Amino acid sequence: MHAPHSTLSHLECSRTGSRHDADTVQGTSPDGAPLLARYDLERARDLVTPAEIAARPPDLWRYHEVLPVRDPAHVVTMGEGMTPLLPLPRAGARLGLPRLLMKDEGLIPTGAFKARGAAVGVSRAAELGVRGIAMPTNGNAGAAWACYAARAGIDALIAMPVDAPEITRRECVVSGAELYLVDGLIGDAGRLVADAVGRRDGYQDTSTLKEPYRIEGKKTMGYEIAEQLGWRCPDVLLYPTGGGVGIIAIHKALQEMRELGWITGPMPRLVAVQAEGCAPIVDAFDAGLRESTAPADPRTVAFGITVPKALGDFLVLDAVYDTGGTAVAVSDDELLAAEHALARDEGTWICPEGAACVAAAGRLRESGWLDGSEEVVVLNTGSGLIYPETVAAEPPVLAVDGRIP
Repeated sequence: MHAPHSTLSHLECSRTGSRHDADTVQGTSPDGAPLLARYDLERARDLVTPAEIAARPPDLWRYHEVLPVRDPAHVVTMGEGMTPLLPLPRAGARLGLPRLLMKDEGLIPTGAFKARGAAVGVSRAAELGVRGIAMPTNGNAGAAWACYAARAGIDALIAMPVDAPEITRRECVVSGAELYLVDGLIGDAGRLVADAVGRRDGYQDTSTLKEPYRIEGKKTMGYEIAEQLGWRCPDVLLYPTGGGVGIIAIHKALQEMRELGWITGPMPRLVAVQAEGCAPIVDAFDAGLRESTAPADPRTVAFGITVPKALGDFLVLDAVYDTGGTAVAVSDDELLAAEHALARDEGTWICPEGAACVAAAGRLRESGWLDGSEEVVVLNTGSGLIYPETVAAEPPVLAVDGRIP
């Protein structure tokens, strides 16, 4: 008998630990909590070694034993994964963090890390016979899922707030998604999507953490960072946090890799980064709480992290507490300044959510939480090109017979 492509064993309720069938289409658990995919990690350890993974193609599917797609024929891919882990020497010197690195997700298909969740979520949905995916989005996830749904040959129903980045609308339209704008926030879009899914046959609600496999795509960021550092972990990892899937997923990856024996030693301290205009996780962390409360009037230019109440807020806080991390909020002015400064320092134009992490790293160095000796990884979750309005460009216009001074 040939080796299985995946060692997926079952789904587990993130609150109660109850077990559920992984081979039917599932939403949240009976307790209304996210379901987490669990694997036979002993089997996975017997099937593959880190050395063997190194010889595989440079995309996230190199970790297929710990991904949920059972048949490689169902993999829907555009080559996503293995994004660069870039040293930031000039920015690091300026911030007092000489060992500063950036995992740059801006180079992935559709321009944001959401493509990882979409690749795995759409592949598994198609494998389980889903005819259409439906989701609310702050922009980037909807664009990614729309594109991967098109590649899989299934339908996509997307609803996003009117204020979501214009470019993500266009990505949905060009890939043939059914798109609606909602005069409200992502939660309002979510209610409309849930109602529509209830009336449509064969559609799955793939809202953040309402299906189990988006998180599996995102966790590959954690596997890649460890592999890119020679199967070891950085000291600190900063992640922009809205719905929180990225930081939850990286924490899950770290736990799996430790159980596999692929990494040893202490976990990196995980830092949840938010914008001051929408910082429910930071407020909860500062108060020592295990879940968050939605702010009254959430708003930030870093639109991807405008999530007033995340379904997985307790999992984000667990990840931070479990690793001795922290939660930091930065102002829109700080994160925009960081976006511009990083591009001048390093030539890389990152998204405002990623820039929030750079600003937060500087803040943690100033406060002494970071002493400057640590290897620090900031996650840039998307390309600055998706957010053209964050940079004003009004250069002087010269007459044809004019002169450049």
